[in-house]
Amino acid sequence: MIEETETIDEFLTRHAADVEEAVRKAAAAEIMPRFRRLAAHEVDQKAGPHDLVTDADRKAEQYLTETLGALLPGSVVVGEEAVHANPASYEAIQGDTPVWIVDPVDGTRQFVHGDPGFCTLVALAQGGVLRASWTYAPTRDQLATAVRGQGAFLDGERLHPGAPQAGRDLRIATSHPDYTTDEEKRALLGLWTEGVAPRACGSAGLTYLAVARGELDATAFSWEAAWDHAAGLLLVEEAGGAHLTLTGEPFRITGHNTLPFTAARDAATARRVVELLTAG
Repeated sequence: MIEETETIDEFLTRHAADVEEAVRKAAAAEIMPRFRRLAAHEVDQKAGPHDLVTDADRKAEQYLTETLGALLPGSVVVGEEAVHANPASYEAIQGDTPVWIVDPVDGTRQFVHGDPGFCTLVALAQGGVLRASWTYAPTRDQLATAVRGQGAFLDGERLHPGAPQAGRDLRIATSHPDYTTDEEKRALLGLWTEGVAPRACGSAGLTYLAVARGELDATAFSWEAAWDHAAGLLLVEEAGGAHLTLTGEPFRITGHNTLPFTAARDAATARRVVELLTAG
């Protein structure tokens, strides 16, 4: 529990392992027992057939909300499912109060279809600045963590994405078409060019992890929901990568970004992707 005079950095020094434990326990208690065992009544649609929610999402978010809030009294939790129920709760990201940004099951479509490509995402931010993140892939038992200024790690091993291999097509994961406007679709068409190998993304969190590991060169996303991006953006940044919007500015979790945007394994690749998007 945070002391009244304790800073976020001091809290993380004392409690980063407790946050990791909370993320693992949420997955063990609420997500994995339902993986490939979901009944029809445990799956609902939100905005459409590609926007699903399950009992695992709801229960894991409830667990994390209670546990993280107790670890850091005075903090607030902005969770995907809570915001769906009360959109105004998203505004907490704009304030100075410490905020936990939670996506209990990132890649719900994959989870529903029995595909192991999903993860749990937690980020801690204050004043619009990301301070720490946790990306947990329970089917792989892999945990990626990042703390601002301290680097990015996967299962304790520091991540270094490096630069794309010279002479090889850029491997870029792109937004699902259901989440793009006509203008954004035109921008994304800029990726369908010589020297680029675009592919559809699945779980945003696992896509960011692939960039931070150097398995993908970049992303091109066209929506702003902080629970999808916060953990991964800090992971890529702390690994040595970069993220940019179409205006050439870094992505802001507080919103009002010019979309699409990219996160890439190095700054030069990020600039190249923005060039392609603006030429689309």
